Amino acid sequence: MHRLGFVIFPGFQVMGFASMTAFEVANLVVEEPFYKLTLVSENGGPVRASAGFSVDTVAFARRSFDSVFIGAGTGVTKATPGLIKFVQRSMATSRRIVAPCTGAFVLAEAGVLDGRRATTHWNFTRDLRNRFPKVSVEEDRIYIIDGPVWTSAGMTAGIDLALAMIEKDLGAETARSVARKLVVHQRRAGALGILARRHV
Repeated sequence: MHRLGFVIFPGFQVMGFASMTAFEVANLVVEEPFYKLTLVSENGGPVRASAGFSVDTVAFARRSFDSVFIGAGTGVTKATPGLIKFVQRSMATSRRIVAPCTGAFVLAEAGVLDGRRATTHWNFTRDLRNRFPKVSVEEDRIYIIDGPVWTSAGMTAGIDLALAMIEKDLGAETARSVARKLVVHQRRAGALGILARRHV
């Protein structure tokens, strides 16, 4: 079983749940609970989304996961010291850490993108580059894989990133089946993950 922690925070954007759905469908395709999904936040309890509703979470505290998926907001918000510590610890305890859209800013604040390639929503690439000059920010990429760190462009690009993870974990045929069930392309034009270091 692959433990996947999905980190959310007040004002998170609900499009991220589309990425979670890809892993849920993958479990249906392989007919076993390969992915165990856990919604986590710094303090646990209900967390309010940008759309106005709340979802229940558990505190990430000292939890560890095989993959950590950082949620995104409609804008860039400063990560709390607790979240930064959790990200830094996850870099040592998890197989990979994943940040679609503006989640890349959380990784950058934690220092884990220093010297790495990364991408984010096109509307925020300049800001990411200016604020974090040690990060090699690449525009016009659907997603980028740099060692254990995975980042993607904004909004629906998180689905592309999830499909790439599923392909790595369960094979290309499973990823194709999941894409068909989601009624999306498995690889959109530009979905060329950049392999700068060991692909994990």
